[in-house]
Amino acid sequence: MNRFEAERRFAQRMKDSYPPGTRIMLVSMGNDPRPIEDNTKGTVMFVDDIGTIHCDFDNGRSLGVVPGEDSFRKLTAEELAEEQEMMKFHTL
Repeated sequence: MNRFEAERRFAQRMKDSYPPGTRIMLVSMGNDPRPIEDNTKGTVMFVDDIGTIHCDFDNGRSLGVVPGEDSFRKLTAEELAEEQEMMKFHTL
């Protein structure tokens, strides 16, 4: 497999793993001059053709998360349920 095909497959894996609407937590950000604060949650908007995960973060910022440079994870089912419960509480 050539480099182009490997990069295409990587980007597709990211698109499959992080569809729009996926909630993530940014654990830490690598080399960005204005990084998003550690442990900030965000929502995936889209994944581009090189695998960068573009998110709207809960602090109002939008930025691309770079797999391999930035440390992040999907929210757990428990965390998602907790968020849903908080949303119910705030809409009452």
